[in-house]
Amino acid sequence: MSVELNRRLTLEHAVRVADGAGGYVEAWTPLGELWARVKAGSGRERFGAGVTVSAVPYRIVVRGAPMGAQARPKPEQRFREGTRVFRIVGVAEYDVDARYLTCFAIEEVTG
Repeated sequence: MSVELNRRLTLEHAVRVADGAGGYVEAWTPLGELWARVKAGSGRERFGAGVTVSAVPYRIVVRGAPMGAQARPKPEQRFREGTRVFRIVGVAEYDVDARYLTCFAIEEVTG
């Protein structure tokens, strides 16, 4: 089985960085680039704090990697494609041989 991976995404991991005032801020560090197939699901919109947020679920398929490998995406990491950000909420094997992984992700856009 072959899957067409036609988009290059950057896998990022959150790190805490001292803010100089005794606290921390979250910064994102790139772990590497992965080729992927990106497929959107049904979106939804919500309004809060004076802003509308559109949330769209995605299934992002990437090549498989062993558990513990830096190239294997994990929940709480994210993919970036230019200014677009896809927050990973779950990861599962795409096929029985684990040659590919499905990453369940959410893209949130404020407007």
